Amino acid sequence: MYIDTHVHLNADQYEEDVKEVIQRALDAGVEKMVVVGFDRVTIEKAMELAEQYSFIYAVVGWHPVDAVDCTDEDLEWIESLAAHPKVVGIGETGLDYYWDKSPKDIQQELFRKQIRLAQKVDLPIIIHNRDATGDVVRILKEEEAEITGGIMHCYGGSVETANECIDMNFLISLGGPVTFKNAKMPKQVAMDIPLDHLLIETDAPYLAPHPHRGKRNEPALVTLVAEEIARLKEIPVEEVANRTTENALKIFRIPK
Repeated sequence: MYIDTHVHLNADQYEEDVKEVIQRALDAGVEKMVVVGFDRVTIEKAMELAEQYSFIYAVVGWHPVDAVDCTDEDLEWIESLAAHPKVVGIGETGLDYYWDKSPKDIQQELFRKQIRLAQKVDLPIIIHNRDATGDVVRILKEEEAEITGGIMHCYGGSVETANECIDMNFLISLGGPVTFKNAKMPKQVAMDIPLDHLLIETDAPYLAPHPHRGKRNEPALVTLVAEEIARLKEIPVEEVANRTTENALKIFRIPK
């Protein structure tokens, strides 16, 4: 059994065939999926999918790239959704210094607000980090994010930073990039970080694993992420599937 812990089935790329995409995932052994919303439209779609399918869960939050668009009313709405039994996390939140739509100070303030929101509703935090590792780790420490813990989504940093995050009660989630030929750091993380602290994800429709790189990703392909981790660790893929599934069920408090 596999769990895709971070997928955007709420994306426009699946508008025509989401049912078929979900069925292919089930056929591949992906028995649960966590759909992540990051603004008004995608959160609403995530909630719809979670209510429609027993094996789909939702994470709700506001993406750092769009931090300038987030209002206090949006955060109050997200907080109200956190009481829904199918909502299992807050995010994706964090910092993104690659795109310049939202100034860094506005991103950081919204990040802090969502960490505090997660603590208030007692749900794990799902972290987006692009070109902002130092500030992400600093803010997590300053806001005592270990209270709820969470997930470093599609982790691409060093082993050393991964261990810092693990010390703060975070799991390290690996996606398609771990399968890329020249992805040295994700591969090193896959080898060095114990399975107890790892999750697998697709971030579909983005970041399709090899040999599908550049094409639309989908949750069925999370099996390729597991296979690469198993190859790097020199263990059976079933062990990766089982352990990462156990980790996901625990962090999201999803019943077996």
